[in-house]
Amino acid sequence: MKKKNVGTLLLFLILGWLAGAWIAKLLQPVKALSFLTTSTVLKWSPQADLDIITYDITIHLKLCMLSLAGIITAVWLYRRL
Repeated sequence: MKKKNVGTLLLFLILGWLAGAWIAKLLQPVKALSFLTTSTVLKWSPQADLDIITYDITIHLKLCMLSLAGIITAVWLYRRL
């Protein structure tokens, strides 16, 4: 059995997510497919003030049905390696 690399999995996931997002952006003008192209934004903003260091990070993740399909396809392709 081959040992699979976690970095390769992350690369596949990001590329699948990007591909799904790009396809969704291309299909936005098609009103009949709006259920696939409507995005939900997930936001995470950790912040702290520790006297000697202060940080404020904001991460926005846009997820739609086509992005999710891209992620699932990426996992399937990764498992086929």
